[in-house]
Amino acid sequence: MWPPKGREKTTMLEYRAYEQIESYLNGNMAAEDKAAFKALLRSDAHLAEQVREHQQLLQAMQAYGQRQNLRDKLNIFHEEMQPAAPATPPAWQVLWTRHKQTLAVAATVSLFSVFGTLLSVQQLKAPVQQQTVRYIELRREVERLKKTQTAIINGINDAPKPVPPKPAAFAGTGFAISADGYLVTSSHVVEGADSIMIENKAGLKYKATEVYRDEIHDLSILKVTDPAFQSFGRLPYTFKTAESDLGEKVFTLGYPREDIVFGEGSLSSTTGFENDSTAYQVSIPLNPGNSGGPLLDDKGNLIGVISGKQAGQEGAAFAIKSAYLLQLINELPATSDVAPLSLPKNNALSGQNRPQQLKKLKDYIFVVKVYN
Repeated sequence: MWPPKGREKTTMLEYRAYEQIESYLNGNMAAEDKAAFKALLRSDAHLAEQVREHQQLLQAMQAYGQRQNLRDKLNIFHEEMQPAAPATPPAWQVLWTRHKQTLAVAATVSLFSVFGTLLSVQQLKAPVQQQTVRYIELRREVERLKKTQTAIINGINDAPKPVPPKPAAFAGTGFAISADGYLVTSSHVVEGADSIMIENKAGLKYKATEVYRDEIHDLSILKVTDPAFQSFGRLPYTFKTAESDLGEKVFTLGYPREDIVFGEGSLSSTTGFENDSTAYQVSIPLNPGNSGGPLLDDKGNLIGVISGKQAGQEGAAFAIKSAYLLQLINELPATSDVAPLSLPKNNALSGQNRPQQLKKLKDYIFVVKVYN
């Protein structure tokens, strides 16, 4: 008797997982689910490989269907050109007689491949749901901020008046990485942006554009395109290439609100979420606007880029290690039109007390405002 006892429920779960993969590949997945799925792809190389294989399978099946459809049309056209004969069998019968072995083999291979993929997706469903619950909170808070601002604007009196400038959706934080106008932020901060504006504590505002994106490590490189921009000047911090030690004192500056906010704590783990070796875990309370901000050690060396926090656990935040940011910067000339960047070589923050360090830092930390 089919399906066996208990198999019916498993089959339904497999098909639901298959529909989730299909929805992601076809671009029909809801924004929040898509963000969660992308987060999983960044942290789970095995899942990324499974999705890539599944996409190749779907493309192969589509190509096979297109070839088969063309073959059917050519056979029908050929039959129509032949003189009419009362004993001529239908085109589908001729096609089946000539190619039934090929079709049978192709159909068998396709079925085995599809069911193999479904079994793999079922095994991955549990971690997908778990990471969805943990990582979606940050994006939801950002979306709530955007919706609140939109509701306030829509509630303004509708009396005739000049059209105000389009409001910015407050997004996150970025910081300078070279004097000639390049910054870094989290890629999820500027995802889907029509235009980007940056502003620092001193009130300097510049228009910027995204020139490179690395979704796997959640990093984006921005470049100031404002004609009024000349230079950031000499950056006071340097990039740390060695691994930082567990328990080191660390701090960050960011824009969880319009005013810049300082946070201090320690390095609580040398790996990130789900033992991700490309990230640190730090014991600093963070809010959504901190994403993309710098993480520095006690001497003012840049050791990471804030990427998010763990839902339901206060004081558990994550930062992509500076080694991966440097790797991305070094790969820019080969993967984009960006020329090699001139990175800071001297640390002007070492030996300074914390207030002095913050005074020198704040001019190079920017609120990133996204216009959609």
